[in-house]
Amino acid sequence: MLSFASDNTYGVHPKVLEAISQANPGTAPAYGEDVWTKEAIQALEAEFGAGSQAFFVFIGTAANVLGLSALLRPHHAVICAESAHLNCDECGAPEAFTRSKLLTVPSHDGKLRLEECLRWAQPCEAVHHSCPRVISVTQSTEFGTVYTLEELRAIGAFAREHGLYFHMDGARLANAAAHLGVSLAAMTRDVGLDVLSFGGTKNGLMFGEAVVFFRPELAQEFGFVRKQGMQLMSKMRYLSAQFGAYLRDGLWLENARHANAMATLLANGVADLPHARVTRPVQGNAVFARLPRERIAALHADFHFYIWDETDGEGYPQGWPEVRWMTAFDSREEDVLRFIKAIAKE
Repeated sequence: MLSFASDNTYGVHPKVLEAISQANPGTAPAYGEDVWTKEAIQALEAEFGAGSQAFFVFIGTAANVLGLSALLRPHHAVICAESAHLNCDECGAPEAFTRSKLLTVPSHDGKLRLEECLRWAQPCEAVHHSCPRVISVTQSTEFGTVYTLEELRAIGAFAREHGLYFHMDGARLANAAAHLGVSLAAMTRDVGLDVLSFGGTKNGLMFGEAVVFFRPELAQEFGFVRKQGMQLMSKMRYLSAQFGAYLRDGLWLENARHANAMATLLANGVADLPHARVTRPVQGNAVFARLPRERIAALHADFHFYIWDETDGEGYPQGWPEVRWMTAFDSREEDVLRFIKAIAKE
């Protein structure tokens, strides 16, 4: 069955697999003291600019939760969109492990609106309330939308004005960079970001994410936070070697550009169909659409994808749920065209 369910369902880039294989022979120092880790960290810090410090972890949930742990005490709170992965898809891990509260803001497109954040950003004057300490965004968002540099700069300025740290869940940051045509540093360090979760798994790695700090003082004790959070890998070279290949010769950007292009191909291919409606801007590697429930059931015989919203959307025919289709670095054009043909079938 061909899957458009998630970029997590796709494989590993051959160059990443080769890097793991090349790191395998012989012995190497453990816990990140090996040459592959040192070189990969240098490459990451070169991408994100002077003053950045990077740490590797296994998975995105850990990157988000541990990155936030460096910023929070239990009486603090994080402002985020109600659709944020932090809020919807981490099984309560941010609150369970940081013991801090999430303060959610309504968002129809996954983006924070600063006017909506104002009610949570006020100074904490009573011990009865959680104190706002972090504002967190997802780039690109859960709806596939991408914050512009202007929007990110405004959030960075808002954070500084209100004494908040600025955190970014960048599980698909590469796709956002490919869409905007900007460097990783331009979307992070240069807009005032404090801490980033930088994803690799969704863009060609077997496993592995990075927590990147842009203020050295925030990273000062993160080594202990990572160890206590059970994310310090003993055979770190197998994770680090992947990032070395990922960052070498812009493989991360090449992968993201291809994934985005396949999503655009898919969206354009169904745009004029009478029984399919693309519902959201296609700015990364996600396509959201509505189509009749019976057609979804027929497609599920040969294609795997998720129903995102079971409810009838305003302005759409009754009985047309919203679905999400994801593409990835190794999505084949012929498979996308085959899927379009199946959607178009009368």
